[in-house]
Amino acid sequence: MTITQLTYIVAVDNFKSFAQAASECFVTQPTLSMQIKKLEDELGIKIFDRASYPVKTTKIGAKIIEQARTVLKEHQKIKEIVDEELGIIKGRFRLGIIPTIAPFLLPLFLENFIKKHSQLNLVFDEIETDIIIDKLKKDQLDAAILATPLNDNTIVEEPIYYEPFVAYVSKKHFLFNRKKINAAELQLKDLWLLKEGHCFRDQVINICKKYCSINPQEEKPSPTFEGGTIETLKKLVENNFGMTLLPYLAVKEIENTENYKFVREFEKPVPKREISIVYHKSYGGKRIIKALKKEILSVVPAQLLVKEKSIIVTRD
Repeated sequence: MTITQLTYIVAVDNFKSFAQAASECFVTQPTLSMQIKKLEDELGIKIFDRASYPVKTTKIGAKIIEQARTVLKEHQKIKEIVDEELGIIKGRFRLGIIPTIAPFLLPLFLENFIKKHSQLNLVFDEIETDIIIDKLKKDQLDAAILATPLNDNTIVEEPIYYEPFVAYVSKKHFLFNRKKINAAELQLKDLWLLKEGHCFRDQVINICKKYCSINPQEEKPSPTFEGGTIETLKKLVENNFGMTLLPYLAVKEIENTENYKFVREFEKPVPKREISIVYHKSYGGKRIIKALKKEILSVVPAQLLVKEKSIIVTRD
């Protein structure tokens, strides 16, 4: 039994395909299949049902793969211990980041972070929260930046900043003439939302559930549209359709432009979302996490570091 063989069976389980697993492991499919067959012969069991597509694990195979994941994580820790002792930050670092954070936060810190840690091979994956959690547990990501809390005891959360929600209001909307708005004035039927799967969508709905005098479940938006990106929702507002809620950093980049006229902040207590770096509790690369957190804190506006006198909105 070798580390390579364990790596191969975990890859097949992740991708449910021998071909994709071989590509991910940078080997030919016959090589990968042969090594897995050797492991199965050594153990005297079948790990995968090769007759099924996508590939399925056998009952005993699932238990072996679970243990293999643990072994591979512990094996990686040996390298991380050495790097930690030598003060080195290098290797591959796979970072997940949700779509409502990525385009606004990454440009703020990425260039300086790369310059400071040139031996680090950064791999970014812009995906939704539930997919990130699954990939962290399968060791397909090392860490992620997303909105917390997650309420998952296998995931470590290190809060970085607290991002206010802001309103983006069209000229025809009754709230456009307000300097600031009260969360109780929100009407879900007027709000453009992101598609299901985005935690930001769930948070916006929860703001309405908490503060609106109208039951959000009874409101029926007209016309109905759910956007895939924040930029799409902004364009609707700019063309005189309704309003939407945005994360603070999404409007920070337009504060000196003509479109900033659509921005309205909330009265206190301001609804905010908690943004954290998260990673699986078995992850050993704490030095990378510390360096990443330090870099982000150095570029985020100071007012986002304050949690007090605000309402932290969750996705549940």
